[in-house]
Amino acid sequence: MSFNRKYICAAICTIVFFNLVAACIADSQKTIELSSMDLTKMTSGWANPVANKSVANNPLTLAGKVYGSGVGTHATSTMFIDLKGQAERFTAIAGIDDEVKNAPEASVIFQIVGDGKKLFKSHLIKAGDKPIKINISIKKIKTLILMVDSDINGINSDHADWADAKITYTGEAPQAIDRPRLKEKAVILTPLPSPKPKINGPLVYGARPGHDFIYRIPTTGTRPIAFEAENLPPTLNLDKNTGIITGKTPNEIGEYNITFKARNNLASTQKTFKLIVGDTLALTPPMGWNHWYIHWIYITDELIRETAQKMVETGLADFGYQYVSIDDCWTTASDEHSDDSRKGIFRDAQGNLIPNKYFPDMYAMTDYIHSLGLKAGIYTTAGPLTCTRFAGSYQHEKQDVEQIAAWGFDFLKHDWCSYSEIIKEYTLPEMKKPYLLMGDIIRKADRDIVFNICQGPMAEVWKWGQQEAYAQSWRTGGDLGNELIDYHNVARRNAALKDYSHPGSWNDPDYLMVGKINPRSYPAEKRECPLTPNEQYSYMSLWCLMASPLFLSCDLSELDDFTINLICNAEVIEIDQDQLGKEGYPVITKNESEIWKKDLYDGSIAIGMFNLAEFPQKVTLNLKDIDLKGQYKMRDLWRQKDIGTIKNSYTTEIPRHGVTLLRLYPK
Repeated sequence: MSFNRKYICAAICTIVFFNLVAACIADSQKTIELSSMDLTKMTSGWANPVANKSVANNPLTLAGKVYGSGVGTHATSTMFIDLKGQAERFTAIAGIDDEVKNAPEASVIFQIVGDGKKLFKSHLIKAGDKPIKINISIKKIKTLILMVDSDINGINSDHADWADAKITYTGEAPQAIDRPRLKEKAVILTPLPSPKPKINGPLVYGARPGHDFIYRIPTTGTRPIAFEAENLPPTLNLDKNTGIITGKTPNEIGEYNITFKARNNLASTQKTFKLIVGDTLALTPPMGWNHWYIHWIYITDELIRETAQKMVETGLADFGYQYVSIDDCWTTASDEHSDDSRKGIFRDAQGNLIPNKYFPDMYAMTDYIHSLGLKAGIYTTAGPLTCTRFAGSYQHEKQDVEQIAAWGFDFLKHDWCSYSEIIKEYTLPEMKKPYLLMGDIIRKADRDIVFNICQGPMAEVWKWGQQEAYAQSWRTGGDLGNELIDYHNVARRNAALKDYSHPGSWNDPDYLMVGKINPRSYPAEKRECPLTPNEQYSYMSLWCLMASPLFLSCDLSELDDFTINLICNAEVIEIDQDQLGKEGYPVITKNESEIWKKDLYDGSIAIGMFNLAEFPQKVTLNLKDIDLKGQYKMRDLWRQKDIGTIKNSYTTEIPRHGVTLLRLYPK
């Protein structure tokens, strides 16, 4: 009996002890709902994340079930959470909200990363799919990243829900934090240009016969530099001090082989340049600047002049940037517009467009731009009003082109805005109609005007833009300002159209928003590019691999050393300006890495090796995987240095969202 009593007492004490321990543990564990955290730290590809509702502000609903707690967001979305190593588990129900269940394009991938390691990745979830349950351990994790990625088809309708999302933790509560872009050092990879002269820019250039001609020979090196141009047609004149060529294009159709020469007190150099006089403009992708993602509706003549001057002062013009383009908001605004100072009469008694008061003299402004050896760009729209409700060109197309040509503009972006109020039905002939009309008028103008169609992907403009509308480039997607952090998927969609890219015919994925920008077009809200430095290297690499038009849309008056270095690497730009005109494309995608390939005119190959993971990783290039044989000399284009010979494969470690950009020369 004594033994039994001792045994029973011991058993009771043990049970009581473990119950007390369990109670203490349970008491020390706490739960925080994702919806209670600071959602301003969560990014969203459209609108803003919403607590306890969908991104469109409706009840959180997945597969017919309504959830009272959670967060509604939109791909591409990222949220960084500081767990302080004191969290236990993350649980959620994730899926596409029922509010877009009839949208076939809606498709997302949920992913969770902890301290640089992938903890969870869903399959591709489409509209109407059953949501997924997430229940993962996050013990000892310090930084958690919740991500919603889009599919290659874009972010349209990607309404994603983290329903019933909770973090169990002990100690201090988890806290949402900013994306750690400032923690990634902005490393300058490219050496500064040599003080010796170097002539940059394309090897070929297209112009129409008998038209005004202006070209600034893009040249780096210590000034003063003396310029020469052997075999320059007699109708053209070179300013030997500035390197600016002006005059009239020869009347005879044909090819004119010119040799540019540049000399300073350190050295001399030369470069061949083929002027092709005929009917094809933009034999390489146009390069320049557009005001939209920095100055929005507040653009002025003064800002355009300042930007043109900065393009020269910062050295951008020495690398081939040449167009200074006004976007929307230079005409007069309708009564619908909020800015009274820009309202007024749309047209004069003769029907000519009247610029608003901030553009007092278009002739003088373009003359100033041309005096710097640069070109001037402008904007119109197919409808009666622009996107921001300024005067458009509907039913005045011929008159407007004649006016724009007379003012001296060299580039025209023609938007779709408000034509949706005119179009009778969305058939292909009706969607093409305004651009065929405008393209024919521009082609017959007494001036070389590069024509950019801004209709987006609605009518597959890449299939007819050049042959039927005589355009030189066309937007292939929506405004990149709405999905900048999803730039890689934007590039993939653009590269899928590679068969339509060739000299005089360029797929345009939108502008380069680096440095100080205004990405969502809000007034007086200038801020840093949201991409990390490594992401910006990837962004620039992709645009050059794709032979995209390189139009900056940022504040040129506040360029820092990193941004200038990023956009002024002559060897990287040379990939974009290659005269073969091939568009690069992804050939290998695996293990959260991607290999891009672009054939070049001299038989070399440009290769982009991209790390898509949230942590550094080694990426391997196998020649056989990209249909290459033999040996190749490798050159690192960002660092501008030779790095040896590749025989079979090459492996390198690439930082989070970074790139290694190579040029392979056959040996």
